[in-house]
Amino acid sequence: MGPFCGGFYSPDFRETMLKVELHAHTSEDPNDRIPHTAFQLVDRASELGFHALAITLHDKQLDSPDLAAYARDRGLLLIPGIERSIGGRHVLLINFPASAERVQTFQEIAALKQQCDGLVIAPHPFFPFKTCLREWMDRHPDLFDAVEFNHLYTRAVDFNRAALRWARKHGKTVVGNSDVHRLAQLGQTYTCVDAEPEVKSICRAIRDGRVQIETAPLSLCRAGLFVGQVFLSGWRRREPDPAPPCTAAPDRLF
Repeated sequence: MGPFCGGFYSPDFRETMLKVELHAHTSEDPNDRIPHTAFQLVDRASELGFHALAITLHDKQLDSPDLAAYARDRGLLLIPGIERSIGGRHVLLINFPASAERVQTFQEIAALKQQCDGLVIAPHPFFPFKTCLREWMDRHPDLFDAVEFNHLYTRAVDFNRAALRWARKHGKTVVGNSDVHRLAQLGQTYTCVDAEPEVKSICRAIRDGRVQIETAPLSLCRAGLFVGQVFLSGWRRREPDPAPPCTAAPDRLF
């Protein structure tokens, strides 16, 4: 695995840059069936040396003081996040207030963005799935601060190429994410950010393009495994009465 700059930021790679993941799901997700809890994700992120993590549940912003404290004790900064569905298309809203759960249109996102220091990121924008933004990117180019370089690619099949072309055309930052649905995905692709370990500093650095991506293509077998697991998570939708929200660390962790 090595640094990939994508033509946006190319200083010498520095160990002092923050290791950041901005797209991850946990069992608290109201839509997908995810086997790991938020606490288990924090544990794994800490083991892999991450400095900051955004848990981006579908249409729900996870707010748990106990989880934030648990992460902080392990040297990990939690960044507020949500993967919001707008007209059936997914958008990552990073460091937005809880009211981000209620936005229904791209115009409402733009209005809310004026009130906070949030980042709008286009996740897996040109993948061949109905939830991907695709043509909506060109309809709202000014809305997006960054474009995701997703870890699900191989040397032969790479839907990130279209995202890179779009980002270069519009002068947008590219961030690397693993869109974590299984713990094994974490760390496959991530972003190194030239910032202080503070949420606003990280968001500002990303907006300014002070990032580098660490990534490597997956083997066909590994990519197929991850794709199957992601689809399985989506097909096995939760029942109307989901599990209670994450409010405290499980006893086994103490």
